[in-house]
Amino acid sequence: MNLSPLNPTRPPAFLPGHKSLILPLAALLVLGSPQVTNAETRIDKMQPQNMNIEAQAVIGDRTFDLEVAKTPQQQSLGLMFREQLPEDRGMLFPMDPPRPATFWMYNTYIALDIIFMLDGKIVHLADNVPSCLEQPCPTYGPPRDQLVDQVLEFRGGTAQELGLEEGDTIQVTEIK
Repeated sequence: MNLSPLNPTRPPAFLPGHKSLILPLAALLVLGSPQVTNAETRIDKMQPQNMNIEAQAVIGDRTFDLEVAKTPQQQSLGLMFREQLPEDRGMLFPMDPPRPATFWMYNTYIALDIIFMLDGKIVHLADNVPSCLEQPCPTYGPPRDQLVDQVLEFRGGTAQELGLEEGDTIQVTEIK
């Protein structure tokens, strides 16, 4: 007879003579498992998220309305599945506390400019980043030792149109 490694004096519960435990345990696992049907716990990965405008970025004489991706789920989905982005819109990804960050373009249908900032100053600029519909997708960001506290995404080509470069400042303000 094989003995259970947890209790050397007791045989394992799943030996042929102990089949009576298998059925009740299996029923408990099936019937006792919670079903995840709550819409709040699921992100529909095929639909773009559309959030309220909660911030603005001022660059020169232009103002951009920003959706703010605050939660990890919102940040993970970002601008995925969007088929267009108006020229005066963008998305803000606040990073509190500041940390290294990289972004990818998986399931993002439109080219984007990704602007990594610390204290209002551009520390890295990935401009006109193309979409990526199949993995593996490249990642974009500053060197791993560079902290960022905000990342902005705009329609591809915006940074070049505005003449943005690393070291430039962008004023981002919360609106209510």
